[in-house]
Amino acid sequence: MTNLGVIEGFYGAPWSWEARARCVATLAPHGYGFYLYAPKVDACLRRRWTEPHPQAEQDALAKLAAHCRTHNTRFGVGLSPYDLFRAFNDESKAALKDKLAFFDSIGCDELAILFDDMRGDMEGLAHKQIEIMHWCAAHTKAHTLTLCPTYYSDDPALPRFFGAPPANYLEDLGRGLDPRIQMFWTGPEVCSREFTPGHLARVGGAMKRKPLLWDNYPVNDGPRMSQFLHLRAFTGRPAAIGAHIAGHAVNPALQPTLSLIPLISLAESYARGDAYDYAEAFTRAATDVCGDDLAALIQRHLNALQDTGLDALGEETRGKLKARFAPHAANAAAKEIIAWLDGKDRPTPEMFEGA
Repeated sequence: MTNLGVIEGFYGAPWSWEARARCVATLAPHGYGFYLYAPKVDACLRRRWTEPHPQAEQDALAKLAAHCRTHNTRFGVGLSPYDLFRAFNDESKAALKDKLAFFDSIGCDELAILFDDMRGDMEGLAHKQIEIMHWCAAHTKAHTLTLCPTYYSDDPALPRFFGAPPANYLEDLGRGLDPRIQMFWTGPEVCSREFTPGHLARVGGAMKRKPLLWDNYPVNDGPRMSQFLHLRAFTGRPAAIGAHIAGHAVNPALQPTLSLIPLISLAESYARGDAYDYAEAFTRAATDVCGDDLAALIQRHLNALQDTGLDALGEETRGKLKARFAPHAANAAAKEIIAWLDGKDRPTPEMFEGA
């Protein structure tokens, strides 16, 4: 089995603690073995990472970690210590030590240090990040340690937003980083349409290790993608890539129940290999998550929900769709569709503050 997991790493409104627990319980029987908590809205993991979480959130994280253990799922946290590589000194080391000690106290099995979405056009970037990762390895009890590089894809959008990467950045990381430390990779694009063995073999050669996929489907955060519900079963991830990756972490959508449909299909894709049929996988997963009647209704309106876009549907069509899903409003999946049709999942500037 491929090492499958969820990384809650999207921008926008976070999931509820109940939704996180339900996700773990639902996906564990399908072979999902880890859950990484890393919502961009959690400022205590990002811009204000040196600050402790409020007590209520500490308690909730500890409860989620315990819940994961009851389902044989490894619990982890993704920490984005903003610009730490520009000032890795005694003060920042003390703050980082405190943060890692908190993660240890709640039972963190996996620790991811995320340097994504930060400017990286500086000399010696790879060597400084290697230093930080090796320091973390010496100060954490987590069994697995993962680095997300600043340049985590071949996508030309990254240099446009975060500056040109230093020459041989990925190769320098691969040569210098302890081979026991994993490295995230989102593929040829930030939101890759497909992964191929050839691409992953090339990237693995540069990294000196098999990449851990950070898959940005079905995530739908941000002003553009939040216009769509990403519901279809996975394509472009053939089971053959399993030999070229350390694992496959999925960044889900803003809608926790609806996210389960494509996530279940990914497990089926790996299990069935060449026999995988994505249309049938969608029907099975949607029925598993929503029940027969609601699954059939979603399938009937799949083009409108996933392809047309919220604004392009128009007020009249949105009203008709709401009326069709209203009889199923007791179902969590239908509630999420109705909320989306009402525009409740549109991002606001406040959702990005601190991220």
